[in-house]
Formats: sequence, structure tokens, C-alpha cells
Amino acid sequence: MVRTRTALVAILTLLFAGVSFAMAQEPPEKEQRREFEGVGIEAKHGQTIPTDVVFRNADGEPVTLDRYFDGEKPVIINFIYHECPMLCGLMLSGMTSTLSNMSWTPGDQFRVLSISFNHRETPEVARKAKDTYIDRLGVPEAADGWHYLTGEKAAIDELAKATGFQFRWVEDQQEYAHPTAWMFLSGDGKITQYIYGMEPKASDVRKALVEASNGAVGNPLDQVAMYCFQFDPEANTYTADAFNLMKIGSVITIFVLGGALFFFWRRESDDLRAMEDGDPLDDIDDLDDPDALRERLGSSQPHAT
Repeated sequence: MVRTRTALVAILTLLFAGVSFAMAQEPPEKEQRREFEGVGIEAKHGQTIPTDVVFRNADGEPVTLDRYFDGEKPVIINFIYHECPMLCGLMLSGMTSTLSNMSWTPGDQFRVLSISFNHRETPEVARKAKDTYIDRLGVPEAADGWHYLTGEKAAIDELAKATGFQFRWVEDQQEYAHPTAWMFLSGDGKITQYIYGMEPKASDVRKALVEASNGAVGNPLDQVAMYCFQFDPEANTYTADAFNLMKIGSVITIFVLGGALFFFWRRESDDLRAMEDGDPLDDIDDLDDPDALRERLGSSQPHAT
């Protein structure tokens, strides 16, 4: 009995020690989750960003954001930092790939602002990145519409807060934890859409730009597409709007049926008019002339005398 009690005490002691040790050792995934606390996107649809914030362009010149918002052309903003060990390089490569699949060019229909959120980075670093990715894009004129900006911490924090971009410095890793997203803004700086990820479909980017411009860019087909498709945040893409498609289908059906009825009405009207114009007694000067009457009536039988 004593031995049994002693054994149970020993087992309980070992179990308690094991549990205490396990609680003291946080799993790697929990530690990783802590690194990403407060990191993400807080969507700010409909809000207008401050355009008087000062940054520096790739030439080192101080510029305010209103230089890139003319009230007409939509603007894409993506936050990056050039010393990022992997993610930001992938995002810029993805952006280059997406833009290369579009028929539109930065600077013509829209503008792109790639803004470093690392206040330690300089315009020289931004210039090097700009030259690299413009060269990869293979469209030299895009340099007039794809701008790389750096700035002071206060300016970065103000813009990040206005757009809902949340990032943090991870001391142990000596790098930033941050989300990846394309932010779409109207020409007057109003946030209209977010597309998450590094390389969205070119068709989605085009739709988002049409949406941001309120139809100012694009062609009539783009307007129809915007009516038929709505952005699905869960799917992170534009999907067909069943209700609007049904409305369009109903309108098309009404036009088709109306056109068919009009066609048959016109045909019947023409037939009646032809019958009236084709009166067998018209244009016969002498009804006593049997040959003329036979020709008018189209008779194949000889006239009885």
C-alpha cells in the first residue's frame, strides 16, 4: 500500500513538472503569432488620405502627395521597404508582372506610388529599385507614372494610419512584419478598394481602377463589366453580380421580344399594303379588253369567248 502511494506521488510529481515545463516553453507558432500582433490592413473605404504629407521622390526632391492626385487619374499605393529580405521584392516583382499583362501604362490611365515604410531608407535606394523594375517592365515611359517615395517616420506613420496599413518592427528578427496589399484611390485621394496579395490578376486591377475613377478611365465595356461584377473581399477578386446580370438579361429579353414583335408587325403591315396596292382592278383602262384582264389576274386559262 505504501509502495503504491509512493508510486502515485512520483507519477503526479513528474506530470506536474512536465506540464510546468511545457507551459514555460511557448510553441514556435504562438511566438510567431505574437510577431504579427497588430499587423494587417484596417480597411478605410471611402476615407480620403492627407495629400499634404511630404515625402522624397527617387531623385531626392521633396514632394507632397497632391502632386500625384490630380482629381482625375486613379492612383495605386503599395507600401514596401527595400531592405525586406523576401516579401517586398516578391511584391514588386508581382506588380511588374501584373502591369506587364495590362494594356494600360502607369502615367497614362493611372499612377502608382510605391512607398517605403522604413524611415531609414534613402532616395538612392528607391532610385535603384525604380530603375530595376521599370527595366523589367520593359516600358520606359512608365517611369513617369510609377513613383518610388521615401520619407520621415512621421509622414510614413500618418499615411499608414490613413490607409489602414499596420506594420511593426520585430527586434529579434531585425526586420518588419507587414501585410501586402494594393490600395486603389480616386484622383482626389479617396480610398475605393483593397486587393490583397502580391500579384493580383490584371483584369481585377483594371476593374479596380475603373471603379476608383468612377468610370473616367476605360471604355464602355469596362462600364458594363463594373455593373456586372462586384468585388468579393472573401474571394479577393471581382465576381459576377447575379442580381445585376439578371436585370441586364431581363432588359435584353424585353428588347429581343420587342424587336421580334416590331418585325412581325412591319411584315404584316407591308403585306396588307401590298395587297391594297395590288388591286386587280387598278390600272386597267379597259375592262372590256380580255387580254389585259387576263394578264392582271394572272390567269393561266384562256378566256372564254
